[in-house]
Amino acid sequence: MSYSIPIGMGMDDAAKPRQQSLPFLFMIQMAGERREEDVEVIHLWSSPRSVSTSLMYSFAQRDDMEVLDEPLYANFLRVTGAERPYREELLSKMESDGNKVVREIIFGPGTKKYRFCKHIASQRLPGLTDELMEKGKHCILIRNPIDVLTSYDKVIPPLFVDLGYASLVSIYSDLCDEGKSPPIIDSDLLREDPEATLRGLCDDLGIPFQAAMLKWEPGPRPFDGMWAPYWYKNTHKSSGFEPPRKYPSQFPLSLYNLLEQSLPFYNLLKCYVKLTTTKSFHPNLPVPANEKLLAWVGDQIVPRESAKVSVFDSIVQGGDGVWEGLRVYDGKIFKLDEHLDRLFDSAKALAFNNVPTRKQVKEAIFKTLIRNGMFSDTHIRLTLTRGKKVTSGMNPAFNLYGCTLIVLAEWKLPVYDNAMGITLVTATTRRNSPNNLDSKIHHNNLLNNILAKVEGNNSHADDAIMLDKDGYVSETNATNIFLVKKGCVATPQADYCLPGITRASVMELVVKEKFVLEERRISLSEFHTADEVFTTGTMGELSPVTKVDGRTVGDGRVGPVTHRLQIAYKKLTAESGVPIPTYQQP
Repeated sequence: MSYSIPIGMGMDDAAKPRQQSLPFLFMIQMAGERREEDVEVIHLWSSPRSVSTSLMYSFAQRDDMEVLDEPLYANFLRVTGAERPYREELLSKMESDGNKVVREIIFGPGTKKYRFCKHIASQRLPGLTDELMEKGKHCILIRNPIDVLTSYDKVIPPLFVDLGYASLVSIYSDLCDEGKSPPIIDSDLLREDPEATLRGLCDDLGIPFQAAMLKWEPGPRPFDGMWAPYWYKNTHKSSGFEPPRKYPSQFPLSLYNLLEQSLPFYNLLKCYVKLTTTKSFHPNLPVPANEKLLAWVGDQIVPRESAKVSVFDSIVQGGDGVWEGLRVYDGKIFKLDEHLDRLFDSAKALAFNNVPTRKQVKEAIFKTLIRNGMFSDTHIRLTLTRGKKVTSGMNPAFNLYGCTLIVLAEWKLPVYDNAMGITLVTATTRRNSPNNLDSKIHHNNLLNNILAKVEGNNSHADDAIMLDKDGYVSETNATNIFLVKKGCVATPQADYCLPGITRASVMELVVKEKFVLEERRISLSEFHTADEVFTTGTMGELSPVTKVDGRTVGDGRVGPVTHRLQIAYKKLTAESGVPIPTYQQP
């Protein structure tokens, strides 16, 4: 018969009589009594101070589980030379040969069906056997480093390597490469809703949930590591998962650099946290392929979840930016130069400084499309903000960093039903007057358009017509608008609306197709009684309207003039446009 010493206990401790039995940690291993595969190992990987000890206590409450508290800690201290108040005592009493720990303790025989191993991610060091990651089931617990650092600093000064965020990302990546994508849980969500989070984790691990996991008796545990007096004081006072504090303690500014270094790793992992339906931040995308797109922000291309601007950026501070919508057809960007003309005109009208050159903007667009492999069926949202400020406020004098360029390309077909048609209602929200904010500036102050869209949504219409201050039709909340009456095509004057580039293209096609074109003030009743109505825009192209304010347009189908212009527009987009470099015709 051979005996193994529990993690955190030395020989002297093991020899002392105990009042409590330790059925899952003494692991009195009778040779041949149980086979190694009888114990299924569950590995928890976390940063320190992330409620991992509470989670270990939770799993220890199960009747089918034994637990190990940081079995690789001594190996970590031996290999790294890291200083801890208990370093020498721990090295003298705990096995420090990492591979021996893996083979004989982590995967050694046991007395229960499962073994829960709590690991700090930084303790996974080079030289450990591959068995550690290949065998058993793995899960990851994360916590915002702003909380981890504040808590850790109360015991010893933290180092980046001790926090283990880079190691957690490496662990996650390695497991995914092996086809064993581990569930990730966030400590705040665990504390806010322990039962739902634990049920989800147990389901992911393929084990039944036990209600006993939600509560435990206060006080230390016989399986605690010898470091417990330094780190587990609050956990020993608990009897379950404590909800997060409403108001946190002040963050030490001396740890600011560590926070900046750690936060990107945490945010990366947070993207993969499995949430309950009530906490879900991962709604289904209209086009699933856009989940892994790359966007240009500032001066670089970044993944979708990293495509962010500063809270000091003018676009956040006051909607202070200009934008364009472009569409890509068969390796060419339609009307690119016309859109860039308007972008730079808008930026000049708003007195932007340090604007990128036309060449720089074009190259950013091309690089973004090429990186994404987007050469058709693509819409580009091109945004230029006044840039980041040195302090919050409306004053453009605070903008000392230069403009921020954003190129957001998505797989996106026309957003309207251009075969069957769309419906419109008239909004009470009026279009801006040039007295207030000139619509010829293609700016990002779009709240009046959004309010009109809200009215359209509430009426279950596709979009909403917006009137000018005198009650004449201006445009819809997102597009320019046309009507057809007795073969004549008319569109509102561009006094209160944006003179759209698609609008201009269609006006040219109207003349080319030998129709009469009028640009004038148009009252709402003329749209109610029109033979045909259609809208134009980059997002939707040329969209027929079959109903306005409950009134059927014409016979309720796509009219002949609209259909003819749709064909002409399709031909125009196929024949023109600026080619994307390196694109090869299939």
